[in-house]
Amino acid sequence: MVWGKGVIDNQREGFLHWLRFDVPGAGGPTGLPAVLISAVVAAWLGGCSPQPKPNHAEDSLTSGRIQVVCASEAEALIDRERAAFEQLYPQAHIELRAGTSREAVAALFAARGDLAVITRELDTDERAAAVRGRLELDGYRFARDAVVAVVHPGNPIENLSLEQLRKIYEGRFTNWSQLGGRVEAIAPVIQPLESDITQFVMEQVMGESAIQARVITAASDSDVVADVKANPGAIGFISMSWAERGAKTLRLASVTGLPYLLPDPEAVYKGSYALTRYYNLYVRSDGARLANGLITYVTSREGQALVHAAGLVPTSVPVRFVRRSPMLSTHR
Repeated sequence: MVWGKGVIDNQREGFLHWLRFDVPGAGGPTGLPAVLISAVVAAWLGGCSPQPKPNHAEDSLTSGRIQVVCASEAEALIDRERAAFEQLYPQAHIELRAGTSREAVAALFAARGDLAVITRELDTDERAAAVRGRLELDGYRFARDAVVAVVHPGNPIENLSLEQLRKIYEGRFTNWSQLGGRVEAIAPVIQPLESDITQFVMEQVMGESAIQARVITAASDSDVVADVKANPGAIGFISMSWAERGAKTLRLASVTGLPYLLPDPEAVYKGSYALTRYYNLYVRSDGARLANGLITYVTSREGQALVHAAGLVPTSVPVRFVRRSPMLSTHR
């Protein structure tokens, strides 16, 4: 097994250059009758006329056909990465299919996909299945995300711990007044149980506990934001790429009493924010070369710029954070 290639320490740049070949011409025979000369010339011209391009492009780092199975939460970003790559390399044809991370891994293992894009690491069962199947896999982290707790903009609550969040979804806290807020019923919002973000919340927030509160189910991050904006008592979880879109982001602490942090890029990059996760690319070591070409682009400076533009934190290129000086206001 090949593991531990997740973090890319050095930026891999440079793709293969196209090779150009010139085909030499040929002269016609001499000393033949005119009719025969005409026939030979016509046959030669016909043989040298442009031929239709083969439907199958050579499998290389910049050409060929692959299927990418992608977790839904990363689909929009990977679609932009794919479009940029195909614009650079027109002989590359990349089909993108969306699903859950578990579905993406299953497709990769069964050779129904050449590249799996998931919003977590491989879990214990998946690693064991790879060992049993003697699959050699390469993994690459390409983005870091935060799972963000959001409430109605008018909610006065600023800080929550993971323990308090758990008690909300357990149904033990039912009114915001129990948390120092106003008298308002808490309306927990959750995405479908099979979604990556809810699976992450179940693992990192709920632990061994079950969701027992009466919840509102929302189909996506955008629906969570809409529900929270419309309901003064609502609370839900979204990706950091959907933060600051009208809902109020809470500061979180892993343990009550520890510092409460907003999911700003620096806290997420360092992993000090309580709910952070990696987005990963997984390929079979002996798989299609084009899949590795796409990985090279996604983890390059240009590909990581698209990660940043999507509201996530790059992982494979140097990142510099600029802080506002606390003395700045005295120098106006």
